[in-house]
Amino acid sequence: MTAIITFIIVFGILVVVHEFGHYYAAKKSGILVREFSVGMGPKLYAYRKNNTTYTLRLLPLGGYVRMAGAQEDDSEIKPGTMASLLINGDKVTKIITSSKVYDAQAVPVQISKADLVDDLTIEGYENGDESEMKHYDVDHDATIVEEDGTEVQIAPRDVQLQSVSVWKRMITNFAGPFNNFILAIVCAIIAAFMMNGIPMGTNQLGHIKSNSVAKTAGLKSNDKILAVGNKTTSNWTTLTETIRDNPGKKVDLKVESKGKIKHVSVTPKTVKISGQKYGQLGIMAKKDYSLGAKIKYGFTSSWQTTVSIFQVLGKMASGGFNINQLSGPVGIYSMTSQVASQGIINIILFMSMLSLNLGIVNLIPIPALDGGKILLNIIEIIRRKPIPEEYENIITLVGVGILVLLMVAVTWNDIQRFFIK
Repeated sequence: MTAIITFIIVFGILVVVHEFGHYYAAKKSGILVREFSVGMGPKLYAYRKNNTTYTLRLLPLGGYVRMAGAQEDDSEIKPGTMASLLINGDKVTKIITSSKVYDAQAVPVQISKADLVDDLTIEGYENGDESEMKHYDVDHDATIVEEDGTEVQIAPRDVQLQSVSVWKRMITNFAGPFNNFILAIVCAIIAAFMMNGIPMGTNQLGHIKSNSVAKTAGLKSNDKILAVGNKTTSNWTTLTETIRDNPGKKVDLKVESKGKIKHVSVTPKTVKISGQKYGQLGIMAKKDYSLGAKIKYGFTSSWQTTVSIFQVLGKMASGGFNINQLSGPVGIYSMTSQVASQGIINIILFMSMLSLNLGIVNLIPIPALDGGKILLNIIEIIRRKPIPEEYENIITLVGVGILVLLMVAVTWNDIQRFFIK
């Protein structure tokens, strides 16, 4: 149960933060955000403010943003639809298409034609009287109550996504991944404040474990190991890797202690991890407890993770693709269940890593992803005119198809890896 709750919280935060980036940028760009939803599926609660409907939905897995004019936004009313129109003065202010909502003051109409984008008009038969076709003007800020009972604003042309400049659309598309990068840094900083100091990454020793090879050899805290054998060890990574590569082998350490250089011979203890032998001295890195170090850690750890992600993507692009390098919801859940048992710090760091992954993967120029949309924006800038809508729809559908096939393959592979062994 802990793993399930952790997965829901982590996955939910990642997606909601991502979508909030799109929401905020769209609002600032003058694009109408019809709905901002937390969760998916059936609606539990809805609240309207400043032309946006905020909904809480049953399935606590992520959320979404409905921008006016986006391909994901469908506001068409089909001919023959039964609706109730609330009229104020000479204009329709609310269109009720849901059987779940009743308003005694609304006029029942069988709609034969509706244009809620350009002309803002509705034509239909009032009260079942098919002898006369009625014409109604629709207010620019009218709302429509959809089938599930959610009330959202209609989407006139001037507030749609395509109505703003290509630069504003590009910023709106980039804002989701950008929010994930910010979240990753913030999570890493929060984790740093919860840690007992930040490893400095230098060749300077911190805590020396009791009854260890290092303790027996007389190594002390604040000593610096300048070299292991003939290999210079100027940082902690090189130092630990060199020690690990010499299990049970006598090596000479060049040590700086209180400003003096000395040589110490040690034989790293042999330990087995997953059947592999590694050398171990029993040393820990010098830690920095300063405020600056904790803030810096948020940036340095995020950068190191980013470099690792790009290295994997680079290998995949160069022909080294392996489906085991990818994980879908099943794989993320499995990893979350492992991390959940390791404490809150590891959960927060795991969220930081996932947030970076989500942001970077979304910027891959595949149609339907944010990166694909940004690529189309760039093409539009080069062409100096919009890409025809029908072509953009086809490109997006192809991208969606690719993503669906990839997700099915990754999910099945995750199930085999983690549950069918």
